[in-house]
Order: sequence, then C-alpha cells, then structure tokens
Amino acid sequence: MNAAQPQYVFKASEKPSLKTHSVPIVIANEQTVQGYGCLVDDPSNFDIEIVQWPAQGWRKIDANTGDEGGFVEGVFHCQWQGDVLRGWNEAVDGDYVLGWSADPQSANDKEQTVARDQVLLWHMNYHPDGGQMFFPLDNEPFVVPVALPGDDLTLDKIIAFWCDGSKGLYIHPNIWHEGVFPIADEQRFLDRQGKVHARVSADIGQEFGVYLSVPLIRD
Repeated sequence: MNAAQPQYVFKASEKPSLKTHSVPIVIANEQTVQGYGCLVDDPSNFDIEIVQWPAQGWRKIDANTGDEGGFVEGVFHCQWQGDVLRGWNEAVDGDYVLGWSADPQSANDKEQTVARDQVLLWHMNYHPDGGQMFFPLDNEPFVVPVALPGDDLTLDKIIAFWCDGSKGLYIHPNIWHEGVFPIADEQRFLDRQGKVHARVSADIGQEFGVYLSVPLIRD
C-alpha cells in the first residue's frame, strides 16, 4: 500500500472528527525501554547508531562506507498553542503539528478550551538510517509514543513512554515514534539523530480511521 506523503503543517480543522484509540502509558526505566532504545544520563558523549546504506543487489557495500553521514543535533521545541501541540526541530529544520487536546474540528489554536491531559495523535514515523535521542533541557516530564519496527504497524503495538525528565530517551533506528510531548505548556529537548534523516511515515487517521489518544497523565 502506497500512502500519500503527509503534510506536517495545517489547520486542525482540515482533519476530520474520528474515533480515538487509547495508547497505554508505560513508565520508562532501564527494563521497559529495552528493545526500543535506552535512557540517557549524559548526552555529551552519547553516540547515535548509524545504519549502513542498504545494498541494491547481491553485491555488498564496501566495508567502512555507506555509514559516514554522521549525525545532526539541535533543539526540539514543543509548545501548546491553545488546543494544538506544535513542534519545531532545529536539527532537521522541521516544523510540525503534532496533535490536539480536543477533536480537531473544535480545537482552537488561540485559546485553550479543554484540559491538556492527552494528545490526539494523527501520525507516526521511523528513521531507517539512524537512531534518535531526546534529552530534556528543562528537566520536566515528557511522553514519547513508540512501536517496535516493521511496516505492518498495528494499533495494539503502540505504547507511550512516560519519562520523568531526569534522563533522556534514545530510540534505535526503525523504531516508530512521534515528536516529544511535553507535560508542561512548552519544553525544549536536545535532539540528536542521523544526518541522512530518511523518514517513513504512517498517517494513523487515514490508515486506521482513528486518532491515537496518548495520555499526558501518569497512572
């Protein structure tokens, strides 16, 4: 199935009203994040995994080539604008509407109309070329939705890590995710990721007919 390329900046009202699918919250610790990535104590010496460029046929990629792009880093900004959660990623010059706290047909991008206790998420993606680190610069809790690798994404595979803000979260290449969701009204993260920045996307609303309801409240 070939999905249309997503548009990341739009008015919430351009998206339809849909049912929601609740995503379970998992407290991030050394055990629960295994397979997805790891927690990061100190970002200054933390290396990002870079995946070698895939061979096109039976001839192999020469050793020590195809993985020399390195990484980029910058600040990932998250900010609520009324009922709309926006994200800006300086590392890759990204600008995104991440989701809403209310039905997109009623979400107000000027004033808050409902409690910000969830993000209604319309999209997820993964990076086949490298891993990605989010390290909180404001030491506030945050949430990251994730799913294990595989293009046959299903709703039951999606969870959300609740991080207490004392450590960063690193995810391996090919891990489905979306940008960081702040518990506060706005938050900044050091973002470090593969420089190639290949991205594979899934429009959750189009593919599954629902939005993901990602809680911002710890159980």
